[in-house]
Amino acid sequence: MATTVADFVLERLRAWGVEQVFGYPGDGINGLLAAWGRADDRPRFVQSRHEEMSAFEAVGYAKFSGDVGVCAATSGPGAIHLLNGLYDAKLDHVPVVAIVGQTDRSAMGGSYQQEVDLLSLFKDVASDYVQMVTVPEQLPNVLDRAIRIAVAQRAPTAVIIPADVQELEYSAPGHAFKMVPSSLGVEWPAVAPDGAAVRRAADLLNAGSKVAILAGQGARGAAAELEQVADLLGAGVAKALLGKDVLPDDLPYVTGSIGLLGTRPSYELMQGCDTLLTVGSSFPYSQFLPEFGQARAVQIDADAKLIGMRYPYEVNLVGDAAATLRALVPLLERKADRSWREEVEGGVARWWETMEREAMVDADPVNPMRLFHELSSRLPADAIVAADSGSAANWYARNLRFGRGVRGSLSGTLATMGPGVPYGIGAKFAHPGRPVIVFEGDGAMQMNGLAELITVARYWREWADPRLVVAVLHNNDLNQVTWEMRAMQGAPKFTASQTLPDVDYARFAADLGLLAITVDEPGDVGPAWDAALGTDRPTLLDVRTDPDVPPIPPHATFEQARDAAKAIVKGDENRAGVIREGVKAKVQELLPHRDG
Repeated sequence: MATTVADFVLERLRAWGVEQVFGYPGDGINGLLAAWGRADDRPRFVQSRHEEMSAFEAVGYAKFSGDVGVCAATSGPGAIHLLNGLYDAKLDHVPVVAIVGQTDRSAMGGSYQQEVDLLSLFKDVASDYVQMVTVPEQLPNVLDRAIRIAVAQRAPTAVIIPADVQELEYSAPGHAFKMVPSSLGVEWPAVAPDGAAVRRAADLLNAGSKVAILAGQGARGAAAELEQVADLLGAGVAKALLGKDVLPDDLPYVTGSIGLLGTRPSYELMQGCDTLLTVGSSFPYSQFLPEFGQARAVQIDADAKLIGMRYPYEVNLVGDAAATLRALVPLLERKADRSWREEVEGGVARWWETMEREAMVDADPVNPMRLFHELSSRLPADAIVAADSGSAANWYARNLRFGRGVRGSLSGTLATMGPGVPYGIGAKFAHPGRPVIVFEGDGAMQMNGLAELITVARYWREWADPRLVVAVLHNNDLNQVTWEMRAMQGAPKFTASQTLPDVDYARFAADLGLLAITVDEPGDVGPAWDAALGTDRPTLLDVRTDPDVPPIPPHATFEQARDAAKAIVKGDENRAGVIREGVKAKVQELLPHRDG
């Protein structure tokens, strides 16, 4: 039997080392599905419950593997459904390739069923590369370029293949005019920085007395170099949310996350520093960086498109994070005065003590902070953690302590709801031998998570380590928006939009054959984690958390606190609980600490 275009697509994906494609079927890719049958399901077709979940799973796979993620969908509605996940990849700089079907070429322009102008549809989300294959000879070049560009630009790309083209006999491009042959593979360089610029950066950093470092996901893989530079400079290190796993939280000078979801030590680090070194981060909220003119600054980033943004940096170094930091080290002078470092470490120690106290404050019934606090001491050294958007992201950012080797991520820049469980699935296909933990608000769980538990139930027996724990913050409230309305709008909770229907998440999981644990007593949180991490199957923790525990950051402005108070007075249905829990939590910051 002749090799079809669809056969060749799968053959080429295998040659690139692609082991699975996250997708959902439809007649726009019937040719591909038939080819999958002929190829004995290689690469593996991983069936989600919805195309958006396929894209999120590809993003999760790419984030946690470091390899390109691939997703597939049919024409029209299937392709449309991919968009949100692909935008997540675009905004978080993740390499994903989408392969989508299209109506037959003969029907294009005829207002045919499921005909959508996919080139226009994907023009923004896949702006680095989107192409439609209309003749077999375009392959393999189009697919090769889609993969190379996705990895080179750390961005989503898209390949559109009309249904009739998928079934054509494959014919390779020849050595002829207007043919574009292609080849496999690429060797990536470590981008070395300019030597003179490194010297200028070192001089600037040596001149500072209170150095702050901001590390983002671009610093991942440069932990040893980052620690060495921080030690020489006596610096504190704050982490952008996507860089939470760059350095472990047990280092005494690591101040934790920065920004609206960040920690007090990170806020104070930026407020007090006179020098800033940013490594691998395009953290967008400049109001959380030092005041303009307060600090001299250096930025290091491998992507020249992201350099010099957010702050008036004096030296902008384009280069691989590890290579650039290694070039800096011999030029840096160890700071003899360690008073700034000691001040930073004192703030960090006080912060973690406060977080422990706040987590143990009584609530009705379970304090959500306790769910994260109790995991910190139990977190396996090789764990992968995903958090969904919403209040779960607050506690993930501020309360969960990562040890060395733990990986973690969420939807950073798009901050979309719903990727938590599919991220976890993508992580399990990337690392089937590592435990995965997902934190879900009940809003995200109802939006996407419940359906994707079916996907978990389908595949978990194939994973070397079957542990995938989904912890649901069950409070029947879209809690993040509720608090944003109070703090930013001065408006009380709008029940019609904010209150969620009550769902028995544990029962749903149990019906799928997963371990299901309901937690409605604070003392049961720790034992629930022990059971979930000690079992031989995926687990759903249905944790009844108190929606009145405030996720407002410790550096909230007076105006935000005033507006929240006004909103509560206006008749917020949760006003009594909000006042009670807010006061109890805030008191923990004021009580004497171990440092006196």
